[in-house]
Amino acid sequence: MAETMTATTNAPAWVDLASSDSAAARDFYGKLLGWDIEVNSDPQYGGYALARIGGKDAAGIGGKMDPNAPTAWSVYLGTDDIDALAQRVSDAGGTVVMQPFDVGDQGRMAVFQDPSGAFISSWQGTRMGGFQTQGAGSFGWAELNARGVDKALPFYTGVFGWGTRSTEMGPDQPPYNEFLKDGESVAGAWEMSPMVPAEVPSYWQVYFSVDDVDASFKKALELGAHELLAPQDMPGGRFAIVSDPQGASFGLLRMDA
Repeated sequence: MAETMTATTNAPAWVDLASSDSAAARDFYGKLLGWDIEVNSDPQYGGYALARIGGKDAAGIGGKMDPNAPTAWSVYLGTDDIDALAQRVSDAGGTVVMQPFDVGDQGRMAVFQDPSGAFISSWQGTRMGGFQTQGAGSFGWAELNARGVDKALPFYTGVFGWGTRSTEMGPDQPPYNEFLKDGESVAGAWEMSPMVPAEVPSYWQVYFSVDDVDASFKKALELGAHELLAPQDMPGGRFAIVSDPQGASFGLLRMDA
C-alpha cells in the first residue's frame, strides 16, 4: 500500500465512472476490457463497484451523485495531504468544488475545477491506495482538453509541482504538452480542437490500455458505444476515442514498446 501511494502522489491515482445506468456500464466495460466487477454491499458506498484485473483494482463504477450531471469518467490525482492541496488549488486560482471529505474508511477525496473550467478530483488513500494494475484493460493515460490551455498549465505546475514538455504536432495542430513528475510523463494537456461543439467545456479524457486498438474499437461499437474518433496512429502508438452507451467519453490506447 505504501509503495502504491508513493507512486501515485502528484500523479493519476484512480479513475471512476459516474453513470446514469451503473448496471449497464458494468456489463459494457466488463465485456470490453475484461474486468471482473464487484459491487460493494455496504450501503454507505451507494452501490459503488470496483473493477479488477487478475484480482487487482483497476477502476471504479458508480451512480451519479448529481442527476443533472453528465455520465463521465473522473481522474483522481494522488496526494499525501488533501487539505493542503485544496488550499493550494484555491491560492492558484482554481475552485474547490467539493471540500475534502472521508469516503468511509478507504480514504479522503475532493473535487476541484481548474482555471480552464475542467473538473479534476484528488485522492488521499488510507485503506485504498489507488491503481494496482498495468497492461491491457488498465488505466493508460489522462489528458486535459482545455479551452485556454495556457491558463491551465501554470495552475497544474504550481499546484502539483510538475514540469512540462511541449511537442509541436504540425502546422494545423496545437502543441501537445506533457506534465512531468521527476522527469517522467504522468499526463497530457492541449488546446481543445475547434471542431468540438462550443457547449462542451474543458475536460479530462481517460484512456485505457488495450493490446489491439482496432479490435477493441470494433468490439466497443458492437457493445453499443459510439465513435468519436476512429483508430489512428500517433507518435509512439495508436488510439481511438468512443463514448459508452450512456454517453461517457473514453479512449483506447496502445503504446509501442
